[in-house]
Amino acid sequence: MKRFLTFLLVGFLFVSFADDSYGQSTTPSGLSLSINMGDEEEGGQDVGAAIQILLLMTLLTLGPSIVVLMTSFTRIIIVLGFVRTALGVHQAPSNQLIVGLALVITFFVMQPVFQEVNTNALQPLFDKAITTEEALAKGSGPLRDFMLKQTKIDDVEFFLDLANMGPTTTTELPMRVVVPAFVMSEIRTAFQMGFLIFLPFILIDFLVGTTLMAMGMMMMPPIVISLPFKLLLFVLVDGWTLVIKSLVQSFQL
Repeated sequence: MKRFLTFLLVGFLFVSFADDSYGQSTTPSGLSLSINMGDEEEGGQDVGAAIQILLLMTLLTLGPSIVVLMTSFTRIIIVLGFVRTALGVHQAPSNQLIVGLALVITFFVMQPVFQEVNTNALQPLFDKAITTEEALAKGSGPLRDFMLKQTKIDDVEFFLDLANMGPTTTTELPMRVVVPAFVMSEIRTAFQMGFLIFLPFILIDFLVGTTLMAMGMMMMPPIVISLPFKLLLFVLVDGWTLVIKSLVQSFQL
């Protein structure tokens, strides 16, 4: 809330200084506020330029949350974290590399959706062919379709019950139901994939631990012996390619 109020104040100051700088010499000294909500001679705008700048700054603040909650990023980052944990190497790859790789794969998976949003909403808005409200409606459609394709029906029905809503068609589902249902489905799918990733590495740990116990080497940590074998297995099967390929193919585009 404090960050939003800061951006609001900056927007107001921007409008005031812009009015003082562009030739309004008759304006008394001091700060003044002027918001133009449309000009009939120019065909009318749905919102003024200053409001659009303020909305853009707010959107940039909420951008990370939008990327996490409404794209494939959630599933990808959880699965990549499981891979690193299953290998037993907690610092390689680093967190920055994991997040960067997850972002790259996210943009690859979401590229058709982003392209459709750009064609149907952003470009017409920039050309002033549609209003901001129409652009939001058209831009949310591809995102809604993507999220619903990945969301399980049980999760949607669960949040419909929480919202005290009856049976609702897909096109009439509000975003307050679609987004949490999508996030819950993504977390569930990511944990299912993580379980399958852990299985071969748990088997290696079990074999190494049993062998050390049989040899009487109970003071030797099994992780010291099993780590090289897990890395060798991961390299031999080209593990990163398999994981990323499985991640990309798990999304229903």
